[in-house]
Amino acid sequence: MKTDTGGEIPVTILSGSLGAGKTTLLNHLLSNAGDRTLAVLVNDMGEVNVDAELVAEGSELELDDGIAELSNGCICCELQDDLETAVVRLARDRSFDHLVVESSGISEPAPVARLFTTESRVAALYDADTLVTVLDTPAFLEAFAGEERPERRGGEDDRPLSDLLVEQVEVSNLVLLNKADLCSDAELAEAEELVRALQPDAETIPTEFSAVDPDRLLGADLFDSSRVNDLPGWKRALESADDDHDHDESGRAAHDSDRDEDDHHGHHHPDEVYGVSSFVYRSRRPFHPERFAAFLRDLPRSIVRSKGTVWLADNEMRVSVAQAGPSVRATAQGPWIASLPEVERDMYRSNRPDLEWHDEYGDRRTELVCIGTDYDEEELRAVLEDALVTDEEWETAFDGPFPTAQGDETVIREP
Repeated sequence: MKTDTGGEIPVTILSGSLGAGKTTLLNHLLSNAGDRTLAVLVNDMGEVNVDAELVAEGSELELDDGIAELSNGCICCELQDDLETAVVRLARDRSFDHLVVESSGISEPAPVARLFTTESRVAALYDADTLVTVLDTPAFLEAFAGEERPERRGGEDDRPLSDLLVEQVEVSNLVLLNKADLCSDAELAEAEELVRALQPDAETIPTEFSAVDPDRLLGADLFDSSRVNDLPGWKRALESADDDHDHDESGRAAHDSDRDEDDHHGHHHPDEVYGVSSFVYRSRRPFHPERFAAFLRDLPRSIVRSKGTVWLADNEMRVSVAQAGPSVRATAQGPWIASLPEVERDMYRSNRPDLEWHDEYGDRRTELVCIGTDYDEEELRAVLEDALVTDEEWETAFDGPFPTAQGDETVIREP
């Protein structure tokens, strides 16, 4: 039986780190589905899909009775073709009301969601309903506020756990603060605050053993495909600062610096309920790579997330910086348009009429968003200002830890 939403089958996508409680949640949903008929697709990062075995065992189902299994890979990347084949087969061969996809503990949910929303044979059959992230709440708090450093994810992608936790929360519609029984009221409030910093619109539900009303996850219709790329809190902060770009906090025109035409001040955007705040730092002067790297390495733990594009001296690459808790990584995205040969430069500019362009520096600029709680914004801004090159250093050749070839990535700080 299909739903009445244009004949499409609704899909709930579950994400969460290893051990957070996703499989427990699946078994809870299967045992409390009521009148719904659920199909489940389980992905695990091993040759034997332990999660699928546990789901089948817990629900007294055989693996071929409504449970499709993908093994030895991650459905957000190399197994996309397998995922597409599996969900199309399910839609063709089974009769069910709702599909639940459990990503492996190292999967990012956004690429999986796009499979169900972009123009494809899958999107014609399914309708993405809700993106759910299950958090091991004590581990989540430890990753961002505790004294211990989070362990690595394992496998070929050895990014720290904090990176994955941030990415899963940033694109979620609903976050289960699982293992709430292991947290104090103050710790649960802190976890809610951290989630709100990363994804302002996400609903949060404290849970024990992933027990939650199925109606909150199935048929909730919380997913908006037009906003899947606009959910993260850092992007909201940047857009909000853009709205105020023309003036700084004192009302003066925002190009009173002899260094550039933009302000270095940005704006401070507090969340009145949760106490989370953010600020945006902009500059048309490049950073000294070593001084900027030192700033990133010394970021206080109260900064939960920072992300942006930076201009580094003696580096013609647009370098993106992504910090999640104790992890900071930098990636060379590609050359600044201003650094290209004139013909290419003019072509790119003609195709991007809204591109901000400085007469001298072109598109070279820094835009960095910082989100956190209880940090000293003025102190951080002062360190950023000091990290810019001086007039005497402007033409100096620099070495530094940042990548200089497109696509390369370097670790600036690790747990």
